[in-house]
Amino acid sequence: MEQYVIKPWDTRDDGQPAPVDWDMQVPPEVDAIAELVMKEYEMSVSSKTLITSKPDKGGAIWRIETDKGPRSLKVLHRTPERSLYSVGLQEYVVRQGARVPALIPARDGKLFVEKGGKLWIVTDWIALTQATKVDLAGAQELCFGLGEFHRHSKGYVPPQGAKNSSRLYRWPNYYQKIAKKIGWMREMAKAYRETTASNSILSVVDKYERQALDALERLKASAYPRMVQMGEPHWGVVHQDYGWSNGQNGPGGLWVIDLDGVAYDLPFRDLRKLITSTMDDMGVWDLTWMRGMIEAYHRANPLDRESFEVLLIDLAAPNEFYKHLKEMFYDPVTFLNTEAEAILQRILSTDQTKDQALAELAKDISQYQPGDYTQAAVPATTVRQAPASASDQANWQLASPNPAAKGESKPVDVEPGKLIRLPEKESKPVRTAVAAKKPPVKEERRVEAARESGKREKEKKKEKLPDVVLFPNPELPFAETTTPASRQSERLKPIVATVKKAGSKPVKKKAASTGSAKTASKTGKKTVLNKSSVAKKASAKLPAGKALKKTGKSNEKAKTGTQLAKRSSSPRGTQHAAVKHPYKKAAAPSRKLTSNQAKKPRAVKAKKTGRNMR
Repeated sequence: MEQYVIKPWDTRDDGQPAPVDWDMQVPPEVDAIAELVMKEYEMSVSSKTLITSKPDKGGAIWRIETDKGPRSLKVLHRTPERSLYSVGLQEYVVRQGARVPALIPARDGKLFVEKGGKLWIVTDWIALTQATKVDLAGAQELCFGLGEFHRHSKGYVPPQGAKNSSRLYRWPNYYQKIAKKIGWMREMAKAYRETTASNSILSVVDKYERQALDALERLKASAYPRMVQMGEPHWGVVHQDYGWSNGQNGPGGLWVIDLDGVAYDLPFRDLRKLITSTMDDMGVWDLTWMRGMIEAYHRANPLDRESFEVLLIDLAAPNEFYKHLKEMFYDPVTFLNTEAEAILQRILSTDQTKDQALAELAKDISQYQPGDYTQAAVPATTVRQAPASASDQANWQLASPNPAAKGESKPVDVEPGKLIRLPEKESKPVRTAVAAKKPPVKEERRVEAARESGKREKEKKKEKLPDVVLFPNPELPFAETTTPASRQSERLKPIVATVKKAGSKPVKKKAASTGSAKTASKTGKKTVLNKSSVAKKASAKLPAGKALKKTGKSNEKAKTGTQLAKRSSSPRGTQHAAVKHPYKKAAAPSRKLTSNQAKKPRAVKAKKTGRNMR
């Protein structure tokens, strides 16, 4: 059982659909691992009920009845290193006083159990109810709770061994990606002109592409470059999947759950997603709701003028158009003939009120105080904090972290302003008194003879080395194409150094090749210059992000330089006082939220029930 690695179970290994409907089931191996995990905790379990599963990702949540009360058991579907980032955040915000379920330690003191290649966590089961969607008061409760969560996450630094997750510096890339893929939509509609939605898409695609490019230019001219220089811990994390299912009312106020996808970012990105999705569901950009949601968030986590400006830019981007229409890239003919036209007409109808609503909302910018972003910039990479003690570090240690297997290097964590001492190379073991004695005379003579023999062999090899034919290279400190044997060692040093930088080993090749042999002008001897080594030299001189393509042959010879290509490119248990919200209920706009699946992009594959799980 320990050798079983949990993977998505909704498909077979060959990509075909599984014969069993896994929406509310898990494989027996996963269920057996869950039984082993529960034994790692100081509790007696009487029953276990599966609440929901993620068969396409490999995650699940159970409600377990224990002698300590009802609890939640959850397997996090991401890698252990990535899940450690979210587990550390969950513990951090609980200590800051956030309404987030506290992690229960296992018998070994860790806040997680690592089994089946995943991390498992246990929390108390919190009885929660969903905020109302039909009036503004419910939306304001949701936004106020989101602001509280963001405020408590400020200053978070992940534990040692966690994989950092950050979107703070990627806003320009996001807008560029939207503009580029909207351009792809144009080409897709042209390629499938006979489909139902192609003409409608071609009539509006230019407008939405221009919106994405305008958002990018406005972002560059805003305070965003200075804001991100404050560093990741300054801003805290975003939930990334926040909504009515992950923010629910409970003891003391609104609770935030399902934190396994958190990442560093400007916090109001969650608020933007919540507003745009709400306006999309309502079918109209309602200024009253937008102002009410932003004001509620501002009460819990104050916005400054620069943040409000960037929020407006993000609201103006064609987020919903891109979100819903990008489905065409998976099955263009089916999507363009069935769902695309209805989705597009709904988006166009909603966006008729978008520009005017955002123009009125922009007038509120004077209500926010300017922020201070004049202090010195901090490194883009978060410096991990040293644990308070060795026992604390052990509580966050993964079973088998292996950064070398993924090509990652271990970061050197230092306290700013202090010098560090690099680890010294291991010295040779000191000989003992017995081993240090002088060897017998015969043994000493034999060792000396072997040493002299080795020297003579090296000298013979040097004398027998043929002339080497070099390809002319203007970057090398010599111009001739042939090199005598007596000088070739010095001349080859730049090339050897270049090949070593490329991180590759020389590939031996027989001299049977006819086209690759070159005749030296002086000695007449033939020397084969391996094409692989030439490709490696060219690869070493390429800028970062480029590499040589490999063929599918068993010898994996590198291609020549003309065939280079770019690679796509509060403490636990704290009692929270009840929060009284001063919000008055206001009726929703005439177009209420709809549950009609015909007006939605896609029907939800597995509707989650009982979302008061952690």
